[in-house]
Amino acid sequence: MKPNGTSLNTRSNGHHPAYDVLSDLTIDEMGDDHVASAVETPLRADAFEISDDTKIELIEDHFREILTILGLDLTDDSLKGTPHRVAKMYVKEIFSGLNPAKKPKATLFENKYQYNEMLVEKGITVHSHCEHHLVPIIGRAHVAYISSGKVIGLSKLNRLVQYFAKRPQVQERLTEQIANELKTVLQTEDVAVIIDARHLCVSMRGVQDVNSSTVTAHYGGKFKEDEATRQEFLRHVSEPTASL
Repeated sequence: MKPNGTSLNTRSNGHHPAYDVLSDLTIDEMGDDHVASAVETPLRADAFEISDDTKIELIEDHFREILTILGLDLTDDSLKGTPHRVAKMYVKEIFSGLNPAKKPKATLFENKYQYNEMLVEKGITVHSHCEHHLVPIIGRAHVAYISSGKVIGLSKLNRLVQYFAKRPQVQERLTEQIANELKTVLQTEDVAVIIDARHLCVSMRGVQDVNSSTVTAHYGGKFKEDEATRQEFLRHVSEPTASL
């Protein structure tokens, strides 16, 4: 439902208007091809006009209906809280990165050590969800930059990756969003991002290939223009991670 109580999702034939011109086959093919419409996540203009609590309430109602349609008995002790748990998880956790108010503040510091080589933060955990099937994307991100005079706290690199991951995603878009944000924050084009991830939409449905992973990369500035710089980054990424 919209905030004013009118229906968001169906016509009299029970289908969303956007799907009237699409066949089931076309919809499946679009999902399997990992089609992305733009670098920016597609959001409605009124996406944040209602509160998180209201969103949770509305999602809970709709998800209860979905489970009921599937034939589940929601009076069972194990299931009766599921609609609320899922709604809260969507809004507060796995899709919380949709809200720009939750973007981590990336404070910059003067590069007092005059460290002018690349800095690499590798093995950052990526937990996202495929926007075509809403099943997990699980992997690692490796990011690097060369300071233009400013540096950023290490944990902020992890937090920026996690922020953009916590929304329905396409891996190509996720890679570009992280790279673009780092360029803006760090005021430099000298940024590189690699993501290596497994898509459960590939492993648990469709082709059901449990062994493959998807790798995407973005090279900017010196990482794109200078082969030696790019190879140094790739060498760092391929080396074993330090253990504690």
